[in-house]
Amino acid sequence: MPFGYYDRLSPRKQRIYRRSDELAAVPLTRPAELRPLALEIRERLEENDRRGLTRACQRLVDGIVERLEVPPIETRVLAARPSRTWGELHGLYEPEEDGRVARLTVWMRTARKRQIVAFPTFLRTVLHELCHHLDYELYGLAESFHTEGFFKRESSLYRQLVETPAAEPG
Repeated sequence: MPFGYYDRLSPRKQRIYRRSDELAAVPLTRPAELRPLALEIRERLEENDRRGLTRACQRLVDGIVERLEVPPIETRVLAARPSRTWGELHGLYEPEEDGRVARLTVWMRTARKRQIVAFPTFLRTVLHELCHHLDYELYGLAESFHTEGFFKRESSLYRQLVETPAAEPG
C-alpha cells in the first residue's frame, strides 16, 4: 500500500515508487563475517569513541558494498544531531556528484539532550542511508523513495547483521 504522498507523484515517479516497493530484501553473501563489525559499532558507540565509531561504520559499509559490487561510499559520524522546527536529522545521504564519492552522514548523539543514540537506532540509521545508495547503485532507481519496500530492505540488512538466524548455529 503506497504512502500518502504517492498520489502527488508524477506517473514516472509512481513507476519508480512501485519498483522500489517490490524490492523487499538485500541478500548479502556471508553476512556472518560482517557481524563482528556491527558489534564493534556497538562498542565504539557505548565508549563514546567517535573516531573509532567512524572507522567501524566505514568498515561495515565497505564490507556491504563490496559484497554487492556497488561503488564505494564515504561514511561520516558527527557528534550531535542537527535540529530545527521540523525535528532532528538522524542521517543524510548525498549521492555521488561531480567526481565526489557518495557520502552518508549519521549523528551519534541526540540533539536536545546530547545523549548517545541507542545502538539499534544508530545502526538502522547507517543502514537506512546506505539503502538510499543501494537504490541508485544496485537497483538502478532514478529516485530513492521511502516505500514499504525500502524499509523492508533496511530491516533485512539489520537482521542479517545483528540477528542470528535460527537455522544457523551460534
